[in-house]
Amino acid sequence: MSGSEATPPSTSGPQELAVLALTRESERARRMLAAGEWRPDAADTDAAARVLARLTAPLPTRRAGSARARAVDRDRRLQRIWRSAVHHLDAGAVSAPAAALLAAVARALLPWFAVPNPPSAAAAPHYPLPRGTGEGFPAAPTEAGEALLPDMTDLFAALSAPHPPGTVPRTPAAAPWQTRYAGRFRHYGRPAHDVWTADTFRCSGCGNADGPWSVTCDWRRVTLGCPCGQETDRHGLSFSEVFLVLPDA
Repeated sequence: MSGSEATPPSTSGPQELAVLALTRESERARRMLAAGEWRPDAADTDAAARVLARLTAPLPTRRAGSARARAVDRDRRLQRIWRSAVHHLDAGAVSAPAAALLAAVARALLPWFAVPNPPSAAAAPHYPLPRGTGEGFPAAPTEAGEALLPDMTDLFAALSAPHPPGTVPRTPAAAPWQTRYAGRFRHYGRPAHDVWTADTFRCSGCGNADGPWSVTCDWRRVTLGCPCGQETDRHGLSFSEVFLVLPDA
């Protein structure tokens, strides 16, 4: 993603999952685990275990359920995995490499932010629609999403496994990245159940809301730079509010 120019994803062409970041971060995590460069700490193993529980959750047993009900069950499992990844990403307790991996999982499963249960309020979080969709929330590519689960399950099982006796946690440095984004960032709040607020981030120097922004991230903080020269990491945006509106790269 370093040095790339990002614009909102296109809405033409066939629908597809954004798996470039997931492939990259999964391979990096496996390599670091195998080399002993990453021995997850308690926060990382707890988050991995909770995501793993969603990954391995069995589908409900339906004696005479319709095909439609079964399809909803399958999409609901994927939606719960997506929500778990976003929750632990934005909670801010995990290490930088864990955050990078969780963000990649959330991006790959982004179609399920609204499927089968769409946002319940107009101000709730919304993300760019997948390619080849029109108005409203499209049907998600369930089989493509499920095809990602075995590899993700193996990886999160490794991340949540106990360390051998005598070893201590070890966290490698994260690879920072930078991109440019021509579009708006929105910060969402939830003061009460089913009550959401949404605010558009604007440059404190010139009031610009549309960029193009220079986005720099080391998975500890995100810095946004405006064309006017103003830079800030005090924008109030979560990792997901920034990362999930950027195209896959």
